[in-house]
Amino acid sequence: MTKKLKIVIPCDTFAPDINGAARFAERLGGGLVRHGHEVHIIAPSFDDSVGDRIEEHDGVQMVVHRLRSHKVPQHKTLRWPEPWGMTKRISRILSEVQPDAVHIQSHLMVGRFALKAARKQDLRVMATNHIMPENLLRYSLLPKFLHGLAMRVIWADAGRILRKMDALTTPTKRAAELLEAAAGVSGVLAISCGIDASRFANNTPTQNQQPVALFLGRLDDEKRIDVLLKSVASLADFPNLKVELVGDGGERERLQQLAQQLGIAARVEFLGHVTDEELPGTYERATVFVMPSIAELQSIATMEAMASGRPVIAANAMALPHLVHNGDNGYLFEPNNVADLASKLRRVLQADEAELARLSENSLHLIQSHDIERTIKIFEDLYQGVGEDEPTTRDNEPEYFRPIGQLPDSVRKRLGEFRKDAVELRARAERLREEARARLGEVRAEVREQLTEIRSEVSEAAKRLRKKR
Repeated sequence: MTKKLKIVIPCDTFAPDINGAARFAERLGGGLVRHGHEVHIIAPSFDDSVGDRIEEHDGVQMVVHRLRSHKVPQHKTLRWPEPWGMTKRISRILSEVQPDAVHIQSHLMVGRFALKAARKQDLRVMATNHIMPENLLRYSLLPKFLHGLAMRVIWADAGRILRKMDALTTPTKRAAELLEAAAGVSGVLAISCGIDASRFANNTPTQNQQPVALFLGRLDDEKRIDVLLKSVASLADFPNLKVELVGDGGERERLQQLAQQLGIAARVEFLGHVTDEELPGTYERATVFVMPSIAELQSIATMEAMASGRPVIAANAMALPHLVHNGDNGYLFEPNNVADLASKLRRVLQADEAELARLSENSLHLIQSHDIERTIKIFEDLYQGVGEDEPTTRDNEPEYFRPIGQLPDSVRKRLGEFRKDAVELRARAERLREEARARLGEVRAEVREQLTEIRSEVSEAAKRLRKKR
């Protein structure tokens, strides 16, 4: 058994933010806590409150050190942490915690200052890269003709910081190759973000009688959600096809206007953020999950959809082909190509029950290679400076890339057993959460009652004191 570790995870974005980097940090931290480790998150505040506190994330409690931050004017949710005094603040945290390792989640503000503070204390430091410059420049004030130069500068800066790490990881081999080529680093380890597939397991078959195309993520430019809306509008022979968009971002108003212009506003629902409890059901009611993004280093949302047993249609860009195996668990389409996406949607909408079941089973089969327990075990080793030769997740093994077609009966049987067990676990977990909430509600009611009694006693005492005066 791995010894109990103390891990500090500095993040430039963390819950309640909803994006791949924030969700990875949250679930990595949650998994480590469940393994018995002590986790400290350093992240920007999401409001005016700063300081150290216990927060609940991914169903467990962890220590979160919130740094003072300010809203970025050009972005709906992004916040800018104050750099003044940040090294000193992080140094104090590291001195108090004395961690076994510091695992930064980007080379930007918080990660950069955390690296500086950790090196002064001779701590082991590693990083997981979630950053693509394309995603940052959209909300900068730079004119477009300077974007190419800015990207080269950002990648060079990333390389300068990331070369100082004791270990460097990114979620997929494609992302590792990009990082090595663009940032001039070497030895990048491809380690899947991982997922607890049982959390999304269900017995609901995929249906297309009342079809729903689902997207979950930031409503930002690089996600290319406009391509999805235009594709749906072009499928005039499927007037009952609905679109659910989960998440928020700078493009929300423009997308709402586009839905109006396309005449499909009544069929497009902007759901905003959903709770962790609502999330599995969101995937479960979908017919197909669509990820039109051109800048994904992995895509946790796509993995969650696969764990729910949903077919996936994704842009043939960056790391998405690593998850969506064309013709097996869904389809790839040419990025930004409305007609191509529409044709892939049509294939799902016209599929019979057997074909929908095949796509669903293949999604479940592929997602087993992204087991978060394997991911956490690899990071536990890396934190201790062992297993660095070639640690990898099963999604990088040759078997993962072989065409599936129709799964053998033996594999389908095992998937059925997994699904049954996972559904029972999920139901049991939901019951436990409800019981915990009920107990917490009782405690809160008792505390409120006691506070009322104390206030009443204090009030009476004050009255007596005034009378004596």
